[in-house]
Amino acid sequence: PPPPPPPPPPPQFFFHDEPSIPDAQESRGLGDVYKRQIYTGEDEQSHFEEIEIPLFDQGDIGRLSEIFSASGVIFRENPGDYHYQWHNAPRRQYIVMLEGSVEIEIGDGTRRVFHPGEILLAEDTTGQGHISRAVNGQPRKSLFIPLDPEP
Repeated sequence: PPPPPPPPPPPQFFFHDEPSIPDAQESRGLGDVYKRQIYTGEDEQSHFEEIEIPLFDQGDIGRLSEIFSASGVIFRENPGDYHYQWHNAPRRQYIVMLEGSVEIEIGDGTRRVFHPGEILLAEDTTGQGHISRAVNGQPRKSLFIPLDPEP
């Protein structure tokens, strides 16, 4: 029999000493920690922004961020034909891509693709929102972490 296919490449993580994240089609994933945020601007349109979560040296256990207060965890699976027209995030939440990819489009036509291992902070709970769609007809598994309301 033919040999099995090679395993998929591991998620790529980008740390503080990496160059700044360019405004490009691909997002860059975890870093010190870089992640992409989608939020509603004063113009009531959704916008992308790269934000950095500081990590602090904790000795033998590595570098850790501060604790973010969350209200639960949601596991989600989308089929390969997933295409969700204009919608808002139902709440502030982190979305961690586990398997498969998603393309997010905002009102000005900008599109970003998020791959396994990457994180999105969805905060566009008002305004026009965004479109989400499957990439290359592949199903997607992701982890949603609803954040507690900001004080």
